[in-house]
Amino acid sequence: MTAKPLLTALLPLVSDLSRELPDHERYRRLLQAMRGLLPCDAAALLRLDGEWLVPLAVDGLAADTLGRRFRVSEHPRFQILLSRREPTRFASDSDLPDPYDGLVEGLAEEGHSPLEVHDCMGCPLFVDEHPWGLVTLDALTPGQFQALELDALQAFASLAAATVNVAERIDRLALRAEDERQRAEVYRQASGQQHQEMIGQSPAHKRLVEEIRLVGSSDLTVLITGETGVGKELVAQALHQASARADKPLISLNCAALPDTLVESELFGHVRGAFTGAHVERRGKFELANGGTLFLDEVGELSLSVQAKLLRVLQSGQLQRLGSDREHQVDVRLIAATNRDLAEEVRSGRYRADFYHRLSVYPLQVPPLRERGRDVLLLAGFFLEQNRSRMGLNSLRLSADAQAALLAYDWPGNVRELEHLIGRSALKALGQYPERPRILTLESGDLDLRKVLPVMQPEPPPALPVALPEGGLREATDGYQRELIEACLARHAQNWAAAARELDIDRANLSRLAKRLGLR
Repeated sequence: MTAKPLLTALLPLVSDLSRELPDHERYRRLLQAMRGLLPCDAAALLRLDGEWLVPLAVDGLAADTLGRRFRVSEHPRFQILLSRREPTRFASDSDLPDPYDGLVEGLAEEGHSPLEVHDCMGCPLFVDEHPWGLVTLDALTPGQFQALELDALQAFASLAAATVNVAERIDRLALRAEDERQRAEVYRQASGQQHQEMIGQSPAHKRLVEEIRLVGSSDLTVLITGETGVGKELVAQALHQASARADKPLISLNCAALPDTLVESELFGHVRGAFTGAHVERRGKFELANGGTLFLDEVGELSLSVQAKLLRVLQSGQLQRLGSDREHQVDVRLIAATNRDLAEEVRSGRYRADFYHRLSVYPLQVPPLRERGRDVLLLAGFFLEQNRSRMGLNSLRLSADAQAALLAYDWPGNVRELEHLIGRSALKALGQYPERPRILTLESGDLDLRKVLPVMQPEPPPALPVALPEGGLREATDGYQRELIEACLARHAQNWAAAARELDIDRANLSRLAKRLGLR
């Protein structure tokens, strides 16, 4: 073979080395160019993985070849190819079994016998002086490779090794960049968490703190339950800080914020090309939390299929990234949280019983704010100081009647509702002054709790109507529900999730009810 055809075949591949291409496309171009230079019926690129050869790209072989894993010790031809540094051409009449017998496309249609007609040659690939894998060529016509110069295959093998090296370096750089991004996110989370504390002096709060101290020092899986807004994430952080893993990462994932397809990728990671948009290999939350703690918030929102995959990881500590069959071992302490009654979810068939029992090794109930007595004033003080600093005030305080109003309110949204209420009320109160005051006092009217405060003086019950409204009880009930939902949506700027939380109803159930009532 002259130098010109070889150069013509190699130049596009050399150009590809400087281009950003998906690995499968880079390898496909490599095999196509090789088949153009060295006429054959099939070509393959295989990576050596321990005692196995794994096909990365094939051309002219059955599609299922990519799913096969060839044990080297069971294939003499592969053993011979890997034992030499130079290309090897097998005799047409070799009696060694061929790994691709029956896999070359078109073989069955032509009625040929693989052992009589296969011509085979191949060459090992070395990356950084270590054996990396093989390139192989196969032909249906006996003696087809006898006239070929092995130097051409050697040149191609060298370029193939360079192609593989470039692809792996690009992958390593991309993975390193992704790791750095994720580490920065972990550091950001940790920085935001380190100054938070659990505030309270009530008996209910003290019991919770004691339970955290008790179970925090263990590696038991904890299921934190409680109403929306009670501070379940803060409890998870306290559990992590009380554990022997406190110097390791605490990684959080809100299971309700992502669709099922992305939840799996976030939890277990993925390899490049696992799905559309997976341009780089990525570690999941489990691997990022290795040695530390993984906090799954809103765990009640996980689908049954994701529950099954999570159960396997919790039982064995082994996981597979999406698109990969390689096992990764992790050592993670799991903390989960939900505002759902998971036992009821299990009874209704919406939750796996085995997964529920695996999560609730140590159930931990966070008391609602209405059961914490005067803790509401301590927490209000914390949020008042935050807002004072944010708004640049000398002082931000509560009047006596504002304190009484806070103590009398039922707090359906718990601590989160209190936090938002203080911030909103402070801003509205400040807006009433033409000049910024030195001391800003929030009155009960600024808190706007009058509509929901319980009536302090007993009132006589309203007289029952003489007759039901037109349409009967069902129509009257529907009308009341319709008004209640519309008012709640108006308060939350048409945010259905927030409305569902205030109404203490599942969002999906609220959506169905609204549709029946003609609101959607």
